[in-house]
Amino acid sequence: MARTATLYRMATPQHLCPFGLKARDLLRRQGYEVDDHLLTSRAAQDAFKAEHSVQTTPQAFIDGVRIGGFTDLLRHFGKPVPDPRATAYVPVIAIFAMAAAMAAAMSWASLGALVTARGAEWFVAVAMCLLALQKLRDVEGFTNGFLGYDLLARRWVPYAYVYPFAEALAGVLMLAGALLWLAVPVALAIGTIGAWSVIRAVYVERRELKCACVGGGSNVPLGFVSLVENVMMVGMALWMAVRG
Repeated sequence: MARTATLYRMATPQHLCPFGLKARDLLRRQGYEVDDHLLTSRAAQDAFKAEHSVQTTPQAFIDGVRIGGFTDLLRHFGKPVPDPRATAYVPVIAIFAMAAAMAAAMSWASLGALVTARGAEWFVAVAMCLLALQKLRDVEGFTNGFLGYDLLARRWVPYAYVYPFAEALAGVLMLAGALLWLAVPVALAIGTIGAWSVIRAVYVERRELKCACVGGGSNVPLGFVSLVENVMMVGMALWMAVRG
């Protein structure tokens, strides 16, 4: 006999609750037939909340017992519950993985091989562009984190606003192999200052800070990731200066 769960979720022309859809999907994947009740107006939602003394929707019921919303269902079924405050390296891994995939694709299309010296250069340049993009999505949020540890920005605040644009410029020029007389010193300067700032804050002063490398509001701790970003820029700049 099929197990049945009852779900109340908001679905109006103006708003389709994503957590309601996730709750329905989770229940179905757990083998339940879902008696799906749509709350199609704000009044209907308010009446449901008042009737069941709850503050939010969706709300799921199993065997007549209220389990709660999507997060409560995850706990009920023993699934991991995302913690928005937890340290998360997923954004960084995604950026570097995508940079590697794009570099390999460009190398294959241009040179007929997935792994080449030029592909390695493209990997660094693309990674710089993607990291800069993350910062440019919320420049104010980035500067709030960056000012906490960057040595130059703490002395001259406008540098915090310049940094993401400088990283983007250097990355694009290195990707194109153009105007290296500009790209190399820019990457070398911001990379050197950034690397020393991270070393000073994390390994000398032993401060626990959030990394601004993937933009504002990230939960990536300052340290290895940001150091890699800056050392990568310095190495790329020196390589291109030698290569010409």
